[in-house]
Amino acid sequence: MTVMTVEQIEHFLDEVFPQRMGRIVSVGDKCATMRLAIAHEHLRPGPRVSGPTMMGFADVALYVAILAQIGPEPMAVTSDFNCHFLRAASGEHDIIAHAKLIKLGRRLGVGEVQVFSAADETLPVVHVTASYALPAT
Repeated sequence: MTVMTVEQIEHFLDEVFPQRMGRIVSVGDKCATMRLAIAHEHLRPGPRVSGPTMMGFADVALYVAILAQIGPEPMAVTSDFNCHFLRAASGEHDIIAHAKLIKLGRRLGVGEVQVFSAADETLPVVHVTASYALPAT
């Protein structure tokens, strides 16, 4: 069950993390979907979406999935991050991240994120597994 809406999370992130990438499309039970409009600063030669852009975007998507479950917590932080680049993402299309929580405990959240090019949402371009350390309440 979510405890924050898309609008509430966006407002919270505007205050504590205004430099984040992307916009929230939806949140649900232990999941979140985000979309990033690709701009020049996200590109590497090719033009392809850069690895750091996709990694950062996936990290934000997992944070959003966690916030939707636990509420506004600025000090939930990434504690582990593993990224597999599966194929190039064209710089001509937005990218979409689908984050899913695998486990959410009192002190640790574990999840996975698949990033897709908006041109083809059947083949992921990136697969991430990551964990977040949650502060003691």
